[in-house]
Amino acid sequence: MTMTTDLPVSPAVRRSAELEAQLARDPGRFRVLTGDRPTGALHLGHYFGTLHNRVRLQDLGVDVFVLIADYQVLTDRDVAERLNEHVEGLLLDYLAIGIDPARATVFNHSAVPALNQLLLPFLSLVSVAELGRNPTVKDEIAHSRQSAVSGLMYTYPVHQAADILFCKGNLVPVGQDQLPHLELTRTVARRFNERYGNVFPEPDALLSAAPLLLGTDATKMSKSRGNAIALGADADETARLVRGATTDAERHITYEPERRPGVSSLVLLAALCLDRDPHAVAEEIGDGGAAGLKRTVTEAVNTAMAPIRARRAEYAQDMGYVRGVLRAGNERANAVAEATLEEVREAMGMFR
Repeated sequence: MTMTTDLPVSPAVRRSAELEAQLARDPGRFRVLTGDRPTGALHLGHYFGTLHNRVRLQDLGVDVFVLIADYQVLTDRDVAERLNEHVEGLLLDYLAIGIDPARATVFNHSAVPALNQLLLPFLSLVSVAELGRNPTVKDEIAHSRQSAVSGLMYTYPVHQAADILFCKGNLVPVGQDQLPHLELTRTVARRFNERYGNVFPEPDALLSAAPLLLGTDATKMSKSRGNAIALGADADETARLVRGATTDAERHITYEPERRPGVSSLVLLAALCLDRDPHAVAEEIGDGGAAGLKRTVTEAVNTAMAPIRARRAEYAQDMGYVRGVLRAGNERANAVAEATLEEVREAMGMFR
């Protein structure tokens, strides 16, 4: 897409474009940290929003660390329910979409003690006021299902800083709404380096250009709202979910996200699966109405997801291998974390 000169470009967008050019020239100089909380099944919004990009970066030759953030499940809930099941589901999804354990490191929080130990010195580098001002934390607190906010919720951005910096990640794929989290990570890295010596990079944000997919009820797609099509869904379940999706009373199908969010999100989903322009997809459906739109979406999703679903089912037949992927990733992450923690102890003059 060409940006016209009369439109403002934010520094974050400009920097992200520069980073994409550097990735094309020298992917080996980058280490990416990304991941998910194991709170439920990953869905098509995750796939087109983040998962597809992880595989792209891995295939470019970037060193990719994928975190299963099991401790962070507790930020907004009392207990981590069905945790093992959700962790195994994430592993199956990662392998099915093309995450290669030979080229990417998949690990989980609770298996890497040295990562979590970094939280202690990092907390000394930020003030309570800075934590309270973080807009993402404020929003999560406002939408929390708990009657009171836990310390883990409040310090969530600092824990994320430990996630990124333990492996000296220098590139983090994020959406615009996550920039404050990353800015706090940069602050932690900068203050540590100023106080104790140069140990950490100040990671850059690689802004996602992924379009926003709404759920089948035309609201934000979410694991908990029952409005998403899971990566592990079969063809019949996909058809049922699409049939129940929210549209509108207009028969002629157009792609107008502001005016027709439900219809447009379905058009966009079909376009992403077909690798086509959404306006062209809408024009092709034309007067086919909601029935024609939903038929197109169902066919497009089931065709695009069929290879992923087949690989997922195949991996599910060998859970010993799947669990071994996590064990191997944890071993590598532990070695990296312990080396970083040793540098931190040395820089801080800790007695050993």
